[in-house]
Amino acid sequence: MTSSAQTKTIPEFLAEAPDVDSRELWQAFWEILTAAKDKITAELPVQPHPNSAGLASWSTPDDSYEGSLNTYTGDADEGVEWLVHSWIGNRKASILDMNLQVWLGPHIDVPHLILVFGTIPNIFHFSDLVPRRDLSIDVDYLERYYEPQNASWLALRGDDRFTWSVSHGTYMRAFLSPVGNSYVADRTDDVVETLRAAVEQRVDAWLQMVREATTVPVEERAALRERDHLLRTYGYTLDPMNELSKKFLGAQRVEELVSVRAGLAQMRELQGRDAR
Repeated sequence: MTSSAQTKTIPEFLAEAPDVDSRELWQAFWEILTAAKDKITAELPVQPHPNSAGLASWSTPDDSYEGSLNTYTGDADEGVEWLVHSWIGNRKASILDMNLQVWLGPHIDVPHLILVFGTIPNIFHFSDLVPRRDLSIDVDYLERYYEPQNASWLALRGDDRFTWSVSHGTYMRAFLSPVGNSYVADRTDDVVETLRAAVEQRVDAWLQMVREATTVPVEERAALRERDHLLRTYGYTLDPMNELSKKFLGAQRVEELVSVRAGLAQMRELQGRDAR
């Protein structure tokens, strides 16, 4: 057993409390994510993508694992290239993983947006603005998109109700930006409302970035899209949560669902189109 709550694995948390009913938290978090999706798509239109047809509501035969997987695409060159609104887990038995992820086209280089809620069975929250430039050398990009978020990030980081949650996956730690949030907290109403406000602030700030963005030169867009597709592929396929899901669904089913969530087929279609 890991000694620190900061580095305890999700299976360890679940082993301590494997049968906690999370239906009320599921409802609250799904409302937060859906409101964020609706606000975003009111400005950045999307349409359902056929790769998730039939997955809006699914469960295993014994109802031990269930979920909803909804994928969307907009204008891949001038808007949202890929949007995922999903959840997976067991609302009656402690484990939930709930996501809204928005991946932009290469016409601008605004960071991509990721919002995650979960129960393990305590509340888990992750959110990030995924950089599309190398922050260690592109200080103008860092100052434009990350410095304005620093104060709000520090405020949440300094809130003692939230314990930092360290991913055991080295890639996921490399993925994290300077304003990435990764927390575990008690299952209380005040925590939910604090996270609701944090998500609303992050979404509003991100939409303002999109509104104020300058266009990427046409000759740079293919390289930016290629980098974006690597981020999407690795971000989904190397997520440690996939290993936990395999215990309930089996490796083949998890690989199928990950392929849908990542939009691997959609990326191949775009790469084939761009190569012509």
